[in-house]
Amino acid sequence: MKNTLKQIFHDKKFIMGFIIFIAILATIIIYPLVVAYSPLEMVGGLFYKPGTYVSVSDTVESKNYSFKMDTSAVKLESALSMEDRSQMGTWLENYAGVDIKDIDITDAKGLIKLWEKYYDPNNKQDGLIAAKKKYYVRLNTKIDGILEDTEIVIANEDEATGELVVNSTITSDLFVNINDIPNQRTFYLGTDNFGRDVLTELVYATKTSLKIGLIAGVIATGIGLIFGLLSGYVGGIVDDIIMFLTNLFTVIPGFVILILISYSVGQNARGVTLVATIIGLTSWTWTTRSVRAQVISLRNRDHVNLSKLSGHSLIRIVLTDILPYVASYVVMAFILQISSGILAEAQLSMLGLGPATTKVTTLGLMMNWAMSYKAPLSNAWWAFVPVILSIALISFSLNLMNTGLDQVFNPQLRD
Repeated sequence: MKNTLKQIFHDKKFIMGFIIFIAILATIIIYPLVVAYSPLEMVGGLFYKPGTYVSVSDTVESKNYSFKMDTSAVKLESALSMEDRSQMGTWLENYAGVDIKDIDITDAKGLIKLWEKYYDPNNKQDGLIAAKKKYYVRLNTKIDGILEDTEIVIANEDEATGELVVNSTITSDLFVNINDIPNQRTFYLGTDNFGRDVLTELVYATKTSLKIGLIAGVIATGIGLIFGLLSGYVGGIVDDIIMFLTNLFTVIPGFVILILISYSVGQNARGVTLVATIIGLTSWTWTTRSVRAQVISLRNRDHVNLSKLSGHSLIRIVLTDILPYVASYVVMAFILQISSGILAEAQLSMLGLGPATTKVTTLGLMMNWAMSYKAPLSNAWWAFVPVILSIALISFSLNLMNTGLDQVFNPQLRD
């Protein structure tokens, strides 16, 4: 046993997968201890992008600092899209006669200088449709608004006269220290379609999906192991019955059975445990077949025949003379069943057949919500890319560990 563990933890693939999986487990354990927010708490708006959000009211009331900085240049870089810049470059080339070599749309400040110098809506613009002319006028107005250094006036209503009284003015050279703002919230992965913190939701969803995978893995591996041992060792009518059931579940695609069972259960009744159980009850067939094949090769070996002659019971023979020889395969099958359970839940949830949405969040449900509210079309990558990466990372780490174990336990794969 000690030598086997030493071999396992000397395998590079197993070590890499193990480290990744432990890192995932550490994250889902430590994060809730540090961040106490509920994963289903709606704190933001629809697909807010990642960043730190501060209270506007607190910003106005906080101590301000004056900096001599060119704020217009930064405003231009963020306000002018590449499409707008491209259209400006087209106008300057076609209707102002500017050499294309002098036009750099990546330099917003330089482009604006050319625009201010040459743009005139009264210029002759042959071939330009009216809608396009209006577009350039609107764009020019937008640029003027960005460049104009206007003051923002903060005023309060006088209770006696009802008139507005100027309290303070805010200019572009005034800044606040973000550490002075008491009400602020950082969303490292933005918010989802319900205004929930994606990072917090992702951590809890990973925990739930791992729980589903673990429960499904235990059930599927347990059923597969029991059926495989009985079918392979007892044989006869028992083997015929078990193989009939196995073949039946094999002929009918397991995912179809999974969908039908999940659909027949009401959404309010589909909790985490029930969904995991359904997945486990439809995923045991290949484990049964593999265990049965190994048991058949073991049941007529000398040490098994000796136990039979000694009068040992069937249970004792199976547990002491056969099970230890298939234990390594059972462990590898269990790891694969966990990975399959997580993927199956993600597929079910994508179809709207996952756990109840009002109670928990899973990786599959997060994908379902992102697709239902068209996150890809909104360029809200943070709502679905981290989920895809999490599923891929979990599956990759488990399969990597399984490959490492296979190299240790399978003599044909050893160096």
